[in-house]
Amino acid sequence: MAKYTPMMQQYLSIKAQHKDAFLFFRLGDFYEMFFDDALKASRELEITLTSRDGGDERIPMCGVPYHSAANYIKSLIEKGYKVAICEQVEDPKAAKGVVKREVVQLITPGTVMEGNMLDDKENNYLASITTFDDGSFTVAYNDLTTGENTIALIREGWGSVVSELYNRPVKEVVVASSLPEKYQEELQQRLNYTISFQDDTKVDPAFDHLFLNINQQKYIEGFGRLLNYIRHTQKRSLDHLRPVETIELNTFMSLDMYSKRNLELMETIRKQGKAGSLLWVIDDTITSMGARMLKKWLERPLLQKEAIEKRHAQLSGFLDNYFEREELREQLKSVYDLERLSGRVSFGNVNARDLIQLKQSLANIPEIVQLLERFENEEINELQKGIDSLPELFELLDESLHEDPPVTLKEGGIIKDGFDAKLDKYRDAARNGKQWIAELERKEREETKIKSLKVGYNRVFGYYIEVTKANLHLLPEGKYERKQTLTNAERYITPELKEKETLILEAQEKSVELEYELFLSLREKAKAYIKKLQLLAEQISEIDVLQGFASISEKNGYTRPSFNTERLIDIKDGRHPVVEKVMKESTFVPNDVYMDDHTDVLVITGPNMSGKSTYMRQLALTSIMAQIGCYVPCKEANLPIFDQIFTRIGAADDLVSGQSTFMVEMLEAKHALTNATENSMILLDEIGRGTSTYDGMALAQAIVEHIHHEIKAKTLFSTHYHELTELDQSLERLMNVHVRAEEYQGNVVFLHQIREGAADESYGIHVARLAELPETLIDRATHLLHEFESGDHSKQEYETAEEQLTLFKEEAAATKTSFKGNYSDEEWKKQLIELDLMEMTPMDAMNELYKLQKRLKK
Repeated sequence: MAKYTPMMQQYLSIKAQHKDAFLFFRLGDFYEMFFDDALKASRELEITLTSRDGGDERIPMCGVPYHSAANYIKSLIEKGYKVAICEQVEDPKAAKGVVKREVVQLITPGTVMEGNMLDDKENNYLASITTFDDGSFTVAYNDLTTGENTIALIREGWGSVVSELYNRPVKEVVVASSLPEKYQEELQQRLNYTISFQDDTKVDPAFDHLFLNINQQKYIEGFGRLLNYIRHTQKRSLDHLRPVETIELNTFMSLDMYSKRNLELMETIRKQGKAGSLLWVIDDTITSMGARMLKKWLERPLLQKEAIEKRHAQLSGFLDNYFEREELREQLKSVYDLERLSGRVSFGNVNARDLIQLKQSLANIPEIVQLLERFENEEINELQKGIDSLPELFELLDESLHEDPPVTLKEGGIIKDGFDAKLDKYRDAARNGKQWIAELERKEREETKIKSLKVGYNRVFGYYIEVTKANLHLLPEGKYERKQTLTNAERYITPELKEKETLILEAQEKSVELEYELFLSLREKAKAYIKKLQLLAEQISEIDVLQGFASISEKNGYTRPSFNTERLIDIKDGRHPVVEKVMKESTFVPNDVYMDDHTDVLVITGPNMSGKSTYMRQLALTSIMAQIGCYVPCKEANLPIFDQIFTRIGAADDLVSGQSTFMVEMLEAKHALTNATENSMILLDEIGRGTSTYDGMALAQAIVEHIHHEIKAKTLFSTHYHELTELDQSLERLMNVHVRAEEYQGNVVFLHQIREGAADESYGIHVARLAELPETLIDRATHLLHEFESGDHSKQEYETAEEQLTLFKEEAAATKTSFKGNYSDEEWKKQLIELDLMEMTPMDAMNELYKLQKRLKK
């Protein structure tokens, strides 16, 4: 076993306590890494790998400069790693042997506090999952940058936990070490979270104030796990943590992970960016904290009609007062991120410039309050009544801080003159001393007649008088005491100069020390306002979101929706908010949606590219926009309040979990069919396309029938199986609609208009021609289509079809009437007449027709 130096033994001892993190080990002006950390960091950060003597052997080493470590840490955190910061915790001059070092902070993806590592417009959530013996879970959230703490209880199983986590920008998840590996793998591989472990769920009494409104043990244990992890990693003040709020999931519209992804609420599926998402369209907020609140609203649309209509009324007030709204937007531009500033104050990493931003923000609050009072709307006037502009804190910051202080805290220049008498005394001594130095230089030049004589300063020798060698003959003998000889000059001192030097340097040193102490005191005084700052941040954020809604509603021609309890959907000239924004050269074609209490299912047919999916998505997005408090893209809208939205649109292979497109499709359909209620919305696009024709048709019909008979949810079902359009004959609450397309001179023209009834053609070959497939291929497809439509199939084609029909043989045998044996023409007619078509499903009829045709061809 290798024998290491005392310093390396210290390193290994500390590293053993932080095995899952890069240990940034402070040596002088560098953070050094050794052994496996060095090998891995050199690759990830693309820095030079070296080595050093570790005792019996040389060990791998790499390092980053202390002053630029933040950028390297950011790079590692963005890749999902953790970084343990290990600092010297004793004065090297007083140390006996190796200087004592400790980890002072563990930086992880979910506990980042530094501004350069954060997205200003997105929360940075750390989450925890706790399991219970009855099969329920708690999911707790903390945003360390803002102090927000929330928790939800989930009883519906692991799938609902995953959907809940997918609902928020979670960067790291804390779990018990006993959490089943299959769950851990899903969190890491499918959701790409950093996993951390904490088994202690007991809450320290010092944090009891966080549980003032919590009395359920499950909530206390669930958040206790998260809290203990934060305490373990941060090792500093957590005064800004807010009391835990419970998320009552049944008071918000439920959107599972499939729906959030398929509807592209926050980001697009293809590019995984904001551009092209619903958020991209409706985000016209000014402040970072307003942008974060908008995301929270979009994550959880409301279910209470009164709360929704209150937001609409406030939005209406902002719309009616254009000039006041524009003034408000200008004032909001000068409001910085109060939420995160208060977090940094508590956390102890706030600097003087941060506090200047806080002061400038507070300076604008009185003007915002006055502006809100000018609005001719009661709901808007209500918004300003509880706003506290914190004049005492503003006055404190205004009296104490320079307007343009340095970034660092230990070089002075932070505190204004006149704020502290002792500091003024030190500064006066330093300034007078420097003035005396300048006067000394002038006097000595006159006395010696040496114009180049100067009084200078450096850290090694202090103040000195410098005379070039060419002028040394002009100096009177014994006038100065020689201190240093240079190539071209001599440096001297005098007793009087050294005396002034001591006074000046002592005053400067004490001045800087006192300024730092005064700043720390100022920061502590600011801490007392954290709760009020957090409330103010919430109020300003809400105002920002609502004015943003008003702004985009006005620009995009959105309308205030109304709500009903009769399960009526009545949308006039509805539009897709995203598609209409990206269409530059053409105009979006609006469409109506009408589904009363007698219509639960719309079967939508029409060619590809005609707009079926757009029509379906725009209904869902309109409902979501309405229930978050925004106006909606249409001429008129009367809607029910939906408790859940389920989608099966555009599934793709889930390679991580080894699931095919069809399996993903079936899982999404299952989730909807299992959890939907009659107050839900279901969007199903092309169900059954991932398997054989008859399998797909059978599944599609069975799903439609199940929704119609059992669930009764409002459902839009698009399909290319034209056979399913016959279901309107047997399902009384089903209606067919189609997307209009016309054939003109051999080409198809998509009109993007929704009309009642089924489509009479699918135009698949026309779409292929639009995609510019080879003309010979198009001709061959056209020829085959004519053959299929004319019934001129080969025996082999029918045998293949018969194999596909194995799914229905048993069902067909059980039908009330069936063809048997060989019949004469009269017998054939009799058999056809006796068929009870009204009692048969379309699939039963198709099976009988197939058998009849097969016998006739023998």
